Amino acid sequence: MGFYREAGIEVDIVHPSATLSAMNRIRRNESQATTLQVCQAMEIIDSGIPLVNILQTSMNNAMVIVSRRNADPLTQKGARVGIWSVGFGQLAICMSQKDKLNYEWVRFATNVNLFIKGAIDATLAMSYNEYYQLLQAGYELNDNNVYRFCDHGYNVQEDGVYVTREYYSKHKAQAKAFADASRRGWEWAAEHPEETLDIVMKYVQQNHIATNRTMQKLMLQEILRLQLDRESGKREFRLREDMVKLASDLMVEYNMLGNEVSYEQLIQD
Repeated sequence: MGFYREAGIEVDIVHPSATLSAMNRIRRNESQATTLQVCQAMEIIDSGIPLVNILQTSMNNAMVIVSRRNADPLTQKGARVGIWSVGFGQLAICMSQKDKLNYEWVRFATNVNLFIKGAIDATLAMSYNEYYQLLQAGYELNDNNVYRFCDHGYNVQEDGVYVTREYYSKHKAQAKAFADASRRGWEWAAEHPEETLDIVMKYVQQNHIATNRTMQKLMLQEILRLQLDRESGKREFRLREDMVKLASDLMVEYNMLGNEVSYEQLIQD
């Protein structure tokens, strides 16, 4: 749509692979900006690389656990549960330790094949992604076999756009222009969902991606819903201090962080 061009910046969008995550790209200085979940950003900061959140797109947590047994995942102590090999599961690991579930975590790359084949008892899924893949595969998902983290005291924001603090200190105007143009893109997508899907499907077809328009429409609708703050009902594009503290406290308590990561460490000067 030309939003970056109109902001006076040239942007090269690089998709991480199953073996080279967005976290590693920013650690290796291979990307100036990257999308990360709040918990992922905290891990990077804790490892000694200060980051700045320049745009927060997620206002709610999308993670769920789906059980094959049509039973509450929290009753399945010792279950084999799928988890992404590139991250995203920090809150699930904290929850399983807190509730003494003793899950056996089985890593997968990008899809639901292990679950469908019966190799695992349950799987982590995103409500905008794998959840819909399972629905399209014919699984009946309901309150009995789906545990939504956002409804059980784990509503921690996910995707935001981050740059290293070193890069931010040298390129504040560029970082702001990039964030403003990205926000403009999301606002346009919310106002023009069908045109957005037309653009997405063009790239799907060009790159032979295994998906369809129905799936992409469901994903877009859910992503846009997750962008609305539960309290205000608005698309706020900001980090919430209370959610940052919740994530930090949980990750420190269950040894996923060596030290607390504060809200002030994540925000712009």
